[in-house]
Amino acid sequence: MQKELELFSKGITFEVENSFVPEFLLILDTETTGLDPSDHQCIEIGVILFHVPSRSVLAQNSFLLPAITNAAEIINKIPPEITQLGQPWEVGLKYFEALLDKADLVLAHNASFDRQWFGVHPLPVIAKPWICTLEDISWPSELGLKSRPSVKDLALAYEIPVWSAHRALTDCIYLAEVLRRCSDLETLLMQGLEPRTLMKADISYEERHLAKDSGFRWNDPIRGAWTRRISQREIRKLPFPVTNVDL
Repeated sequence: MQKELELFSKGITFEVENSFVPEFLLILDTETTGLDPSDHQCIEIGVILFHVPSRSVLAQNSFLLPAITNAAEIINKIPPEITQLGQPWEVGLKYFEALLDKADLVLAHNASFDRQWFGVHPLPVIAKPWICTLEDISWPSELGLKSRPSVKDLALAYEIPVWSAHRALTDCIYLAEVLRRCSDLETLLMQGLEPRTLMKADISYEERHLAKDSGFRWNDPIRGAWTRRISQREIRKLPFPVTNVDL
């Protein structure tokens, strides 16, 4: 299975073996000084090594990366001057790499945002598959969640107290607590590994609510269209037809 995971991490799709369930997850979150890696930087990393069979947290790691400015301070509440204080972030980065090496895959909320910062100095490239808890996992309908729930809403749906937000390790803790409460976690992870294709909803203006309720997004990334990355299994459940979008 390791070969298939390596291919998956490079964007090569394949049919996931029904019997495969990742044993070790690296739950990851980042805080950044902005939205664009070419103009901004990652200012904090938080990770939790999670053991799926026992639903256990094995290790946690969080550290700040030195930054001169932080345009997103109003959101993440990280003054740039505290990142300049003496703390062994290089050691934290080495420990992060050790935890990453142990994990079968990386799990993040809005993974497309987090993964873009890796491979930009000083962060390493992550050559492991990712699962996005925002895009790749269909949470149980009885939770009454929106199709694209926030970490806060996801935690509250599982009756997890929310005491803070927008710090990397805090959001990792919320996700770990959610996973601990998932009786069907193995199934959710296997479904999350299914190959996905960007599809456009073929609907009328009057039917746009169907696309929104099914997790499709308007104008992102295709202007004038409702689109979503979706698996063949999920396509079969849609109440409307879709078309493959070739970017």
